[in-house]
Amino acid sequence: MRIGELAARTEVSVRSLRYYEEQGLLTSSRSASGQRHYTDAEVERVRFIQRLYTAGLSSRTISELLPCVDAPSEGNSDAALDRMAQERDRLSGYIDELVRTRDALDGLMATARAHRESLRTPAGTGPKY
Repeated sequence: MRIGELAARTEVSVRSLRYYEEQGLLTSSRSASGQRHYTDAEVERVRFIQRLYTAGLSSRTISELLPCVDAPSEGNSDAALDRMAQERDRLSGYIDELVRTRDALDGLMATARAHRESLRTPAGTGPKY
């Protein structure tokens, strides 16, 4: 199949597929006129690459994991597991930072709401105890 059909079947842009090929994540054969041709196996590979991107992995990390898929072995599996553990730790740190940022925004929003309410309540007309 040509690149346009692969793009349609995987719902990935032609530009992305060319990028995957530039990064060594995807390969194609070429016709005499230079057109890329892919097999049905590349459909699942592109979907797999997309899942890894969705998980937050970079193209460099993905290229480090693909040997485990392309040439399964104990060594490749161990290397892939180590790399995925590193990525998981990186993502966990990022999540922790996002939670801290969200909590800081919650505090700022509470302060802003309280200030806004104080402007709406005329002095001396607040609740009496």
